[in-house]
Amino acid sequence: MNWTSMEPISISYLAVLVAVIIRMMLGALWYSPLLFVRRWQALTGVSNATLGARLGRGIAVDAITSLIMAFALANIIGASRINDWANGAGAGFWVCLGFIATTAAPLWAYEDRPPALLAINVGYNFVALPMMGALLAVWR
Repeated sequence: MNWTSMEPISISYLAVLVAVIIRMMLGALWYSPLLFVRRWQALTGVSNATLGARLGRGIAVDAITSLIMAFALANIIGASRINDWANGAGAGFWVCLGFIATTAAPLWAYEDRPPALLAINVGYNFVALPMMGALLAVWR
């Protein structure tokens, strides 16, 4: 493949930013008392005090990694010439399955963590990435 002759990929940076916001808002809901924070805390041993003390750092890291994730997904979708929400969501699903789940599973196995923790953490991305992919595919 000749990288110098590749066509430029059209990316909406505003769409990337909105995808980041969607992922972070979903994360705020996913790891809230309405959904999984109590179970996640029980599985990880993270207390409310510890969670509160690490919240600023966690949000900053989440924002940066969500930005990288959204930008990478936008490049994959653009390079694949995906321009409809269903295939964009599919791309997000496959990215999650191919990269998030496959990197989380060995860590879970080596660390001997409960399967429920893997399900909570990876499940979040199985919802977030298809949503991000659908948005990024239609918003050019």
